[in-house]
Amino acid sequence: MLNAIAIDDEPLALEVIQSLAAQVTFIRLEACFTRAMEAMSYLQQEKTDLLFLDIRMPDITGIDFIRALPSPPMVIFTTAYSEHAVQSFELDAVDYLLKPFSLPRFLKACNKAAELAALKKPQPIISPSVATIFIKSGYEQVRVTLDEIRYVESTGNYVQFVLNDKKITSRLTMNEAAELLPQGAFIRIHRSYLAAKAKITKIDKRTVWLEGTELPAGEAFYPEIEKFLMNK
Repeated sequence: MLNAIAIDDEPLALEVIQSLAAQVTFIRLEACFTRAMEAMSYLQQEKTDLLFLDIRMPDITGIDFIRALPSPPMVIFTTAYSEHAVQSFELDAVDYLLKPFSLPRFLKACNKAAELAALKKPQPIISPSVATIFIKSGYEQVRVTLDEIRYVESTGNYVQFVLNDKKITSRLTMNEAAELLPQGAFIRIHRSYLAAKAKITKIDKRTVWLEGTELPAGEAFYPEIEKFLMNK
């Protein structure tokens, strides 16, 4: 569980973060602040793992706020302005969310923070860390090892994450599912299918094979498939 706080001079923006964080089972949003200096006093007294931080605030910018902290927690910047992205990543920000952001995009940022927190913990030598994500299914957040995911299939208003031994259904669009998964590890092969690149064993003009499973290849997506083949 990650203890988090949020800082934004706009109360409505804080309400959005509160609503989204309430749906992420491994995030506990302990407090929200419209005044950065009040948040700084809180951070001096309370253990905080993660900070959702606006950049343009009247008393101090989010960039300067982080720089002023002697031991800052992990930070996810939440802002309506894209021009500060480079600066934020120079400060080792976990992610940079442009308002307005969706639950899948918010969850992807939280997954990054959870992965980073796990990497910071001492790991047993016999048990190396494995990349995982959380997938919202109904009222639950299901932790899934990325290597288990074979492909993602669109089924109406839902998608199914097809794993080695089970399927997980989530109310997402294909674009939202693609946002949740790490870039470069999956490829869109059809309007209804995302495939794990590491699982692909054979490709032709109409079909992609994943270790014995045949999936259709959409004509509109073949340029991307050819690019994948050329980079192998």
